[in-house]
Amino acid sequence: MNETEKVTDGDTIKILCPRLILTRREPGLQWLIGSPFFPPFTIISTFKSIHTSSSSSPDFIKESDDLRTLLIKGFDIIGGLIVGGSSSDDGEKNAREDERIWRIENLIGAVAGLSGGDVKFFVERRGNVTAVNSVVYEENQEKFVWERGCLFRCNLPIKMPVYLPVKNEADAEKMYLRAAEVVASSFKDPLVTYMISQISSLWVKNLLKILMQKKLTCAHFCLKSKSSPALISIENADVIQVSVLFNRSGKSPKSSAPFAEYIPALEEARLFVVDFELEVLCYVAKDLLLMSAISKLIIPALVDQFNSMKKAVLPKLLAQHPQLCSYHFNPPGLLHPITVIYELNYGETELKQVEVRRSLHMRLGLPFDRPLLRIANALDFSMMKDGSGNSSKRKGPSLLKDVHIGIPSSGVSGGFVSLVQGSYEYHHYLQDGFDDSGWGCAYRSLQTIISWFRLQYYTSIDVPSHREIQQALVEIGDKDPSFIGSREWIGAIELSFVLDKLLGVSCKIINVRSGAELPEKCRELALHFENQGTPIMIGGGVLAYTLLGVDYNEASGDCAFLILDPHYTGNDDHKKIVNGGWCGWKKAVDSKGRNFFLHDKFYNLLLPQRPSMV
Repeated sequence: MNETEKVTDGDTIKILCPRLILTRREPGLQWLIGSPFFPPFTIISTFKSIHTSSSSSPDFIKESDDLRTLLIKGFDIIGGLIVGGSSSDDGEKNAREDERIWRIENLIGAVAGLSGGDVKFFVERRGNVTAVNSVVYEENQEKFVWERGCLFRCNLPIKMPVYLPVKNEADAEKMYLRAAEVVASSFKDPLVTYMISQISSLWVKNLLKILMQKKLTCAHFCLKSKSSPALISIENADVIQVSVLFNRSGKSPKSSAPFAEYIPALEEARLFVVDFELEVLCYVAKDLLLMSAISKLIIPALVDQFNSMKKAVLPKLLAQHPQLCSYHFNPPGLLHPITVIYELNYGETELKQVEVRRSLHMRLGLPFDRPLLRIANALDFSMMKDGSGNSSKRKGPSLLKDVHIGIPSSGVSGGFVSLVQGSYEYHHYLQDGFDDSGWGCAYRSLQTIISWFRLQYYTSIDVPSHREIQQALVEIGDKDPSFIGSREWIGAIELSFVLDKLLGVSCKIINVRSGAELPEKCRELALHFENQGTPIMIGGGVLAYTLLGVDYNEASGDCAFLILDPHYTGNDDHKKIVNGGWCGWKKAVDSKGRNFFLHDKFYNLLLPQRPSMV
């Protein structure tokens, strides 16, 4: 390695990812991810290297196979970050010489100490390593990514026939690989047509005008950025669909009738068909020519995914073929989507699938106590927001979410606010045209709690109706069959039974003899919101509420409860709900001396526990 060059003015590291170092607790290598569509030395994310060889160095073959699947086309590895030593100074000399980083031209090298300190960066060009001191952290990361680019999506089902001699099954692998080569080469066949589409009447109206242009760029299909320039996130990114059309008949120099040719096999053979369901996603610069997007991104992505699936099928070629399906995710903290191929022969809770997800969480630096890469977490492009910003995954009218955001403060002086973590839907009386006024408040609170588990992807079941809640209680033997269709109240105990039955969620229950004792539980409730983060149901007398947070001053004992009231009977008008006090901070005793919680009633508090799972 040559001596260190002098830093040039143009050498600046731009960092987009919110968290560059996934963990300082253990030494290791992290891959730095960038894009050819960004300025040089721009880091959008980091992936941890998780495969090691017998010499404790990275297993580059396994790492390459994993990253080729995980990283969508349009993003590449642009360097490596070594975490090790007590400080970044300790690893600087080794980083200059470490071939784990300097394997390709024009890469970024970085080193960080286990105990902290700044990350030191180096760049390599023409065999020389240059220290870089200019590091810029981009503030508007999503704007930076999605103003420049869009997503291309292509799904392609393939049925690949393989003819196998009955008396010579040893040739099965050779015949399979030969058939696969034909399929892979067909993506580049000049007779194949790649059709671009964008679901929009505006696009159809301008189709002829667009097709008449010679140098067509991807920007012509990016309608959201034109109509809604303020929407800059992956949820609002332009998604352009690519369809693959194979020319099966070819062109004949002269008109002729169709014919079929029969060529008998030389020996007895059997036919089996291997199914592949390809779906690729690519990040594409808006100013890139459409032809280049197809040839340099879509086609290589299809080939790579097909080869990955081909390799997975090979060991089970003569047995039951694995049912492989690709899914795209955008986990929190990541500015770009990733692709994962799951084997659907295994259920999501089976150990094999759990271990696959656990290794992905490790690679991406995701927490191990919540599901972020289950199928329910996958991006659903049929539900992506349209140009007007509308989206809904719920049949019928969409419900208000996160009603507490933006409400006035509690009035507790010097208090510490602990709130529900994540999103929920507001369920209340008379929704869905169902009259439960006077008896259904606990049912509605339960629906809000289950919506939280749905929106955090702990479950994919629909929020149950009153009748389905009653049915669950009958099935576990808690209620008689006559309970179904009744207008009977339920309380915290019944809610815990339903959550266990439908979601497998356990609950903690706090009992207080009087509403006057509830302020004494504020510290415990604050710990719940900080550690578990789930909504709480409070039931007392014939009333039930949903608790979304507490504001507690430990020194003075002053506190307030953030109440979401299911007794509301109006339409879903956020301003009306907040101004009417249906979602707001409530003190145990208000300024006029009135008690919110009744002193002559006992209360049960249902605290659902967040499942520790991936």
